[in-house]
Amino acid sequence: MTATTDSPVVEYSSPTEEDRAAIHRIIADTETAYNTNDAELMTKHFARNATVVNAVGVTLSGVDSIVEATRQGLAGFLRDEHVRYDVLDVLFVRPDVALAYKGARATDAKGNLVDDDHVMKVLYVVVKQDGRWWAVARHHTLVR
Repeated sequence: MTATTDSPVVEYSSPTEEDRAAIHRIIADTETAYNTNDAELMTKHFARNATVVNAVGVTLSGVDSIVEATRQGLAGFLRDEHVRYDVLDVLFVRPDVALAYKGARATDAKGNLVDDDHVMKVLYVVVKQDGRWWAVARHHTLVR
C-alpha cells in the first residue's frame, strides 16, 4: 500500500471572519512589536506552554523563556531592525486549531524593503481556548 492511496484527505474547517481577524491580529501585533522593540506585545499571544524555534534555530519552551529571549533580542542585536509581515495563508485544521503562515522581510525604519533576496517564512500553530486564540508554536525558516 502506498501513502497516496491510504492517506486521507483532511477537510479543513470553515473559519468565521472573527476567527480569521483574530489570527491576523496576532501577526500584526508581532510586526508592531518587532518594529517598536516591545517584547511584551510580541509575546502576549503565546500560551504559557508554547514552543518557539526562533530565527537563529534556537528552541525556546515556555512563555517565560520566550519573553526573556525576546527582551534580549529586541534590546540587543534586533534593536535597530525593522520588518514587514505578510499573512500568506491560514488553514483551519479544526474550528479551534489553525496553521498560520507569514512571510517576513527586512525593511528600513520607513517600511521600505531593503533585501528582496531573503524572506523568512514562519509557521504559527494557534489554538482557540476560552474564546481566545493563542499561539502554541512558532517556527522560522530562512528562505533565500
